[in-house]
Amino acid sequence: MTYAIIETGGKQLRVEPGRFYDIELLHVEAEATVTIDKVFLVQHGDDVHIGQPLVEGATVEGTVLRHFRGRKVIVYKMRPKKKTRKKKGHRQEITRLMIDSISIKGDAIAKREETTPIVETPSK
Repeated sequence: MTYAIIETGGKQLRVEPGRFYDIELLHVEAEATVTIDKVFLVQHGDDVHIGQPLVEGATVEGTVLRHFRGRKVIVYKMRPKKKTRKKKGHRQEITRLMIDSISIKGDAIAKREETTPIVETPSK
């Protein structure tokens, strides 16, 4: 099993090739290829590469599937006995990213199988 721990959008994720992840908005077009070089850890079988803080030469390649907005979060503030109420909603902009490969120093150690089609579950 091969996986990597990357940072994108200020958050750290454990990613594997062939899976998609919902991350903070990336300002690229849909169907574009993205290279992430903030890789903290790469595990390939029994071989583990740990960065200090980043693994040198490690990259994760991905394809942007689509952009969408997340679920609405309601923020409600009330001050008791003051008749003060504020209600706000927020929807986060999200990018769905399919991980294609994990590479170290230019050698792809794990790739997504090309025979499996990209299946995306519809979101509400």
